[in-house]
Parts: sequence; structure tokens; C-alpha cells
Amino acid sequence: MSDTTRAGEAQDEPDLLRDQFRQLIRYRALIVAGVLVGLFGGAWLALTGADTYTSTSEVRLRAATVDPFAVGASADKGIDIGSERQTALSTSVADAAAKIAKAPSETMAHCLQVTNPPNTLVLRFTCSTGSAADSAAWVNAFTKAYLADRQAQTKATINTMVDGYKAQLDPLNKQRNDLLKQIDNTTDQQVISSLTSQQTNLLSRILELNGNISGLRALDSTPGSVIKTGAVPKAPSGPGLPMMLGLGGGVGIALGLLGAWVRLVFDPAVRSEGEVTRTLGAPVLGTLPGGRRRRGGGPAPLLAEGQSGGRLAEEYRAVGFRLAHDKRFAERRRLLVVAPRGSSDTAAAVAVNLSASFAEMGMEVLLIEADLRTPSLSARLRTADGGARPGWARSPGLGEGGWPAGLQVSIDAGESGSFDLVPGRRVRNVARALTSAPATRLFSEADTPGAAVVVLAPAVLAYADALALADRVDGVVVVCDPREVHRADLVRVRELVTAAGGAVLGVVLHSEEGAGRAAHGRCR
Repeated sequence: MSDTTRAGEAQDEPDLLRDQFRQLIRYRALIVAGVLVGLFGGAWLALTGADTYTSTSEVRLRAATVDPFAVGASADKGIDIGSERQTALSTSVADAAAKIAKAPSETMAHCLQVTNPPNTLVLRFTCSTGSAADSAAWVNAFTKAYLADRQAQTKATINTMVDGYKAQLDPLNKQRNDLLKQIDNTTDQQVISSLTSQQTNLLSRILELNGNISGLRALDSTPGSVIKTGAVPKAPSGPGLPMMLGLGGGVGIALGLLGAWVRLVFDPAVRSEGEVTRTLGAPVLGTLPGGRRRRGGGPAPLLAEGQSGGRLAEEYRAVGFRLAHDKRFAERRRLLVVAPRGSSDTAAAVAVNLSASFAEMGMEVLLIEADLRTPSLSARLRTADGGARPGWARSPGLGEGGWPAGLQVSIDAGESGSFDLVPGRRVRNVARALTSAPATRLFSEADTPGAAVVVLAPAVLAYADALALADRVDGVVVVCDPREVHRADLVRVRELVTAAGGAVLGVVLHSEEGAGRAAHGRCR
């Protein structure tokens, strides 16, 4: 892949995204429905949900110490904050708090959350309940129960260590008393000196143990201090109605866009000019203004002069100008106008007005009605002799004759001039008539310098008539309504035309409004 091709694809990506976004916006009903559902859900949750009150207390932990003001004393000595958090959430603390608050321990345990702010020795107790008074009372009960439990554990540790030192001290005291008795009962100076030395060592050990016991008993076992007491909350802690409506609106927009996207993915119809171009691989030559029925319910006139304030005629002229300057059309000057499916009324109007546009450019134009199943052009166009229909058009027995049989009518196109029409006729074998030698000679009229041939054929996917002509009239213009035609239909049209030896030069889009859809026909 060349750098130029990659650059072109990169430039097409923003256009593709914009096109997809515009297609999503078309499904406004789904988006609005999603927003309404989100708002209703948010309002329902805000109004029907039970109010929740949250109270918070904080405890700063400290280790047991003799002198907290001594140099080198550390407040976090021996404190594992993770273990302390698990202790605060333990069943024993919950049971003690339930006794203090006189409430069920299981209910209280479910309301508690304990967290630790980073880089601190602080435990934050949070209790959420349906009652403001209960939330404050319960969180304070948890705080008190935790501090009492931690102090009890510290005292139990101190008592255990004191008992251990006493267990070591009692034999030493007994041994010291025995030495004193031996000293009193002897007169030998050497023995007395030896016993006195042993007594000195015992006293030293006894004093050390007594000092350890005194140090343990002097420890400050306070586990910490409450730096924030739980207060009765004045308002519920959950999101209020405005916030819930905002959240519901955001979720609703997401749901609406998701629904629109799913609808877009599974919608078989094309919804934009860009998608038509990508599917057919051909440019959009123009978009016709919405047509309408004429008064009385009859079909709209084929020639666009004087319709829609001249906008329709100007659009046809623009399409004709683009085709006239297309190199592929300029080489052979043969044009096949078809619809993908259904009625060919709009395709007939495009063929007639393109013929008028080419005639206005100075070309010798021959319009061939290759619709031999439901021919109607001769009855809807004004001949150059003042509007009278030729005799063969009124003759009832022409259905058994051949086609084209040399019939040719001059059509008055108003200010654009005139062009020749070879009208269609009902024949027994349509395929044989379209591929006959007279028809081939008729299509070769475009080989004359300054001449152009425009052929109108039935819908491609309804009959194979257009495909039988594609190898000789290889420039194809597809006429359709992008809101009605399916992507699969356009893909099949492109594949059939290409396989038959033709090429799609472009697409003419039309957007029917109201009754105009019945007048011009849908392209599906």
C-alpha cells in the first residue's frame, strides 16, 4: 500500500466518524427514551431508597511506655496498623460494643467500616445506619470497645510478664535467706567471705528482677486517644435527588446511544450519502429535492422545468454536467439509468431530465426506453409537434410487433431544446428484443460525434434486462432513496453490473416526502 493511499484512508477516518455520529443522531427517539429511562430510574432511587446516615470517629494509637516524653521514645513502637484494623473489626469488639450500645451485635457489625489514613497511626471508624442517632451512638460504642479491648490486652501482657519475673524472683529470695542463716551459724572467716560473695551476687540479681517488675508496673497502658468523636449527622449521607438525576441522565444518554448504535448496526438500510458511496464504490452525483403529487392525484410530470422553484431542474443540470465531464462517460457517451428495486418512476424522471440536460449542452441525444414490460414514457412526454401522440402509440395491436421497429419520436424539452425518444413496447420475448441486432445498432448511435444515448431499464434486482444491456451501455447510473434501499441490494447491484461488463458511474439520490413516495416510487 502506497503512502498516498494510507494518507487518504487516514483523512477518511474523521469523515467516517462524523457520518456515523450523524446516523446515530437520526435515532432521536431511542436516545430520548434512554434519557427518560435514566432520569426516571435516578428519581425513583432517590425518592424510594431508604435514607442512610453516617457517623465517623477517629482514634490515634500509641504504644505502652514508661516515659512518653523521653528522648528516643516512638509512638509507633510495636504497633502493626494492619493487625489493629483487624482487631477493631473482630467479633469480640463487636460484642463489647453491642453491650455498650444495647443493640444486636450482628446488626452493628454490618454497619462498621475501619480505615487507616496513609502514613498515620489513626484508625477511622465509620458506621452507617438508617438512624442518625444510632449511627453516632454505635460508632462511639465501637471506639470505646476497641480502646478497652486493646488496653485489656496490654494489661494482660504486663501481668503475664510480671508473673514470670516473680516466678524467677521467689527462688532467689529463698536462696538468699538460706545464705543469711549459714552466715549467722558459722565463725570461719573464709566461709563467711565466700557466703558473703554469693549473697552479693544474689542481691544483684534480685534487684534486677525487682527493677523489671517495677518498670512493667509503671508502664502507661493507655492504648490511644479519641481525636474525633462520632456526632449525630444532620442529613443523609447518600446522594441527593439532584445528583441522582444527574447520574440517571448520564446513564440514560449512554443507554440511548447504545440503543441507537445497536439499531444502526442491525438496520439493513443505508442512511447517508457516505454509506451509499462506500457500498457502491461510486460518487453521489446529486440529491433530488423531495417530490410531490400534482393536484388531482396524478403522477408528477417527468420534466422538471418549473417544479420546486427551479431547484429540481438545476439539480438535474448539475448531475448532467458532472456526467458530461466524466472521462468514462465521455469516451463512449452511453448511459444506463436504473433503480435497484421496485418502481422505476424516479429513474424515468432522471433519464428524461438527463437527456434534456445533454441536449441543452448541444448534444444529439437519443433516449431509449428499454423497459419493455411497463412502457410509459411516450404517454407522459410532450412531443415536439405540439403534444399530439403518434398513431402507433394509440394502435391497440402493437403489442405483438417487434422492438425497436424503427419508431422514434422528437420530444420537446422546453428551453433545453429537444431530444429523440425510442419508446418501449410490450413484446413477447424481452431478452431477445434487447439483444437483437436492431437494438445493438440503436445503441451504437452514441458513436456518432456529438451524440449521446441514454437508456432507461427496469430495476436491476427485479429483472435481468439491465444486465443484458450493461456490456453495450456500460456507464450505469443508479437511482435510489438512501432511506429505503438496503446495503445488501446496493452490493448486489455493484457485483451484477461489474460482472456484466459495466461500471457504476455514480448515484442519484432522491428523498420522497409524503405522497411523493407513491408518485415516484420507492427504490427498494
